[in-house]
Amino acid sequence: MVKLLLTWDIKPGQEAEYFDFVYKEFGPGLIKLGIQITEAWYTAFGTGPQILIGGVVDTQETLSAILDSEEWARLYKKLSRYITNFNRRVVQATGRFQL
Repeated sequence: MVKLLLTWDIKPGQEAEYFDFVYKEFGPGLIKLGIQITEAWYTAFGTGPQILIGGVVDTQETLSAILDSEEWARLYKKLSRYITNFNRRVVQATGRFQL
């Protein structure tokens, strides 16, 4: 299995719209694309990314197809309205917390 790790910060003043989009569209959209969400973290204090979302899929090929899809592009484009400092990493899933 491979894990997709997504991190970002929410733009100031966009919090309400961001959370509405994430709960109603982004999260369900990831699931619809075939990504099994394993974690979602919000950093309230300290440094580092404000948001970390992790999700797994069976193979690198499956994840590549998802990330090349029009639906992923649509979700990312809409997400980018609300965020800064976006980072995407793909790692081998270990079953433990990963950054």
